[in-house]
Amino acid sequence: VTSYDQHAYRLDEDLRVLACRSLPVVLFPNQTPLPYDPFSPHQEILSERLGALYRLPDLARAVLLITADALIPSMPPRQWLDARAFMLKVGDKLNPQAFRARLVAAGYSSVSEVQTQGEFAVRGALIDLFPMGSRTAYRVDLFDDEIETLRTFDPETQRSADKVMEIRLLPAREFPTDKEGIDTFRRRYRAYFCGALRRSRIYAEVSKQLMPGGIASYLPLFFHAPAPQHAYQPTPPLL
Repeated sequence: VTSYDQHAYRLDEDLRVLACRSLPVVLFPNQTPLPYDPFSPHQEILSERLGALYRLPDLARAVLLITADALIPSMPPRQWLDARAFMLKVGDKLNPQAFRARLVAAGYSSVSEVQTQGEFAVRGALIDLFPMGSRTAYRVDLFDDEIETLRTFDPETQRSADKVMEIRLLPAREFPTDKEGIDTFRRRYRAYFCGALRRSRIYAEVSKQLMPGGIASYLPLFFHAPAPQHAYQPTPPLL
């Protein structure tokens, strides 16, 4: 546990050299905004956090780097994250419209050209996407309703590169943005905050399925039982 982010990043670089890949090193970055700031963490930070949360339960031996501030906020329940992670494999059947709706429900943004994590673009039989928890963007090439090839691609040049056999997809946010999640948020918001709801920008925008800046601070309201950070660590806890 470090006192600030820069220390954690320095330790991450040093440990990856010293461990020589024999010991996994997992960095769980802190959210940059302060609680209730009117803006959200950068997508790369959210991607690192989601990737770390997904990996941690399966690691029997590893080093976890985390700041003291990152230990405090609630996390999504493990069951929620596991249930919303899914794989795309070569040869799978894929309905483009249904897949697009699933990505939007998971918090991904539809764009004309994919640049960062949490974005996707549909161009006929090609689907470009940058999964959360990944440092690589992928291009899905469909033949009718079947995944013919999966390739990595460079967001800067938009050129395809190596073939892969499967892709892991994680949700684009640490909380649900579907109807059930929004209904839970509205119900719990009314229980915790009194006053005229029509004056609350946060409540009004979430009710319209818009996720305003700073919404990450309200994560506990999207779940009946949010989890502490240590719920993702195996027993015994990691070093």
